[in-house]
Formats: sequence, structure tokens, C-alpha cells
Amino acid sequence: MSVNFKTLRSFVTAVEAKSLSAAAQQLHLAQPALSQQIASLELHFKQKLLTRSSAGVTPTRAGTELYRHAQLILSHLEQAEREVSGRTDTISGNVAVGLATYSTTSTLSTPLLMAVRSHYPGINLFINDNFGLVLSEMVMTGRMDMAIIYASGPMKGVKLEPLLTEELFLIAPPGTELPESDGHTIALAAVDGMDMLLPSRTHFLRQLIDDQCARMRVSPHVTAEIESAATLREAIEAGLGATILPAALAGTFHGSARPVVRRIVEPGIQATVSLCVSDHLPMTEHAMAVLSSLHTLVRELFEVERYAGVHAPSVRGA
Repeated sequence: MSVNFKTLRSFVTAVEAKSLSAAAQQLHLAQPALSQQIASLELHFKQKLLTRSSAGVTPTRAGTELYRHAQLILSHLEQAEREVSGRTDTISGNVAVGLATYSTTSTLSTPLLMAVRSHYPGINLFINDNFGLVLSEMVMTGRMDMAIIYASGPMKGVKLEPLLTEELFLIAPPGTELPESDGHTIALAAVDGMDMLLPSRTHFLRQLIDDQCARMRVSPHVTAEIESAATLREAIEAGLGATILPAALAGTFHGSARPVVRRIVEPGIQATVSLCVSDHLPMTEHAMAVLSSLHTLVRELFEVERYAGVHAPSVRGA
């Protein structure tokens, strides 16, 4: 028996059910027939794919790799079936977009929803606010169509298009007194010993901050690592510390008590924001429509900020 969609679906079901008998019931198959399909896959790949025990079945290392690829293959088959059987003149379908947490582009969520609803009402948009490594992995495996992430260098499995460059700011609790500040900028040396709330060390922005601090022999006192914009905002409002991030975070504060915001200088810290798409998976018509809307919003929204006199990131290719 050769590898086909049926055998791949049976294998995926067995892995997810963790039991051949349970998987056979879900597939409406006799268990010996399911076992034969698994055996045919193991014969084809010349690898043991499942380990059987009294507790059920678990994938081997080779089985885990096949499971990952099979999920992707089956998801594309399902998408093809939906698009071919439901083909009309209206652009429709599901599109998943990732936006990097803390980035200025995280403000695009609502405008993108509005633009897609207005121009492509048949598109169901899924937006994920997350961190770059998570989003790029989802794009690479086909679970997400596109993402805007912090990245400048090449990444395996995806193509990166630099969109804009963001400068980082000190964002401190309301009423914080800062040394040697002209009211707009502050030297990086001023954060030496300051209580700081920063992203974790795996975050691209944290790596930029740590590198510059090490170069300048500055040692901020990191009291917490926070990977939630809402939690970080509340912690700053409570006076628990300051952070170094794009100025977009300051715009999320509520009430009359505004945070103290100063652009980091001497040296400045800049981060590249890039559009991330797969380098090996084709993009659907509806995903391309959303991508076009996203490009337009990146250009338009930040031009409005500049016109209004707000310090905006520099936009590439605008």
C-alpha cells in the first residue's frame, strides 16, 4: 500500500488519539485495518513510527517528524477542497495574520479588521498577537499566512521583507524624575541601576537592549520579565519599574496619569520590523488580498502619525 491522504489521516488520528482502538473508532475502521495502514507507512519510510505499550501508542522521533508534515499536507488538502468546491467570484476564506507584541504594528489589528471587513467581507480574519519566534514558526509550517515580526537577518523557512525601523524609548511610571533629561531624550547610561521590567531574554528586543547595555557597561536592575503588553502596562502604572520598548506601548495607558516617555540616545537603540511569509508554501488569493491591505495600512497609518507630529518609526519602501 502506498502513502496517500487516507493513510496519512489515519496516522495523524492515531497519534492524536494516543490509541489505535480509539483512532479506529473515530475513523470507522476495524483496528486490524488501521494497524495495516500504519504498518504500510512504516514499510514505506523504513522507520518505526509508533511505539506501542499498554498505555497506548506514542510517536517515535521519525513518527513525530511525519506527524508534523502530515498535518501540513492534510491542512492544504482541506483548504484546496474548500476553495475548489466553494469557488465563486467573491474572494473568501480563512487568513491568519501575526503581529509582534510591543511593536508599533500591533496597533494595526483593528484597522486591518475594518479594512478586510469593508473590502473582502468573505474573508474570515484570525489575528495573533505574539512573539517573533512563535509567529515565524507558524508561518514556516503553514499554520499562519503572514506575520509582522522583529527580525533583520535571514530565517530558515521564511522570507523577510523589512517594513520599518522603530526606535526604543524609556517608558517610566508617571511622575518619575529622570536625570539629565531634556524632556525628549535620555542617555542609555541613565538607566544604570534603574528597576526595569523587560521582555524575556529570548525576545529580539531584549537581545538588542542587553547588547547595547553591555557595550556601554550599563547594568539596569531587571526586576521582572514580562511578555504581556497589558501586564507590563499595569506594572508600570503601579510604579513597579520602567521599561525600554517602542513608544507604541505608551499609547495604551489609560486615565490622566501618563507615563514618562523619553527616546533612548547615546546610543540610540533601533529595531527592524519585517513582514514574514513562507519561502516554500504558495499564498492563497484571499491571503494575498489581506497582504495588500496590510501593506497599505503600514504606509498610511505611520504617515498620519508623522503628519500629526507624533514621533513615528521610519517606514521602508513607503
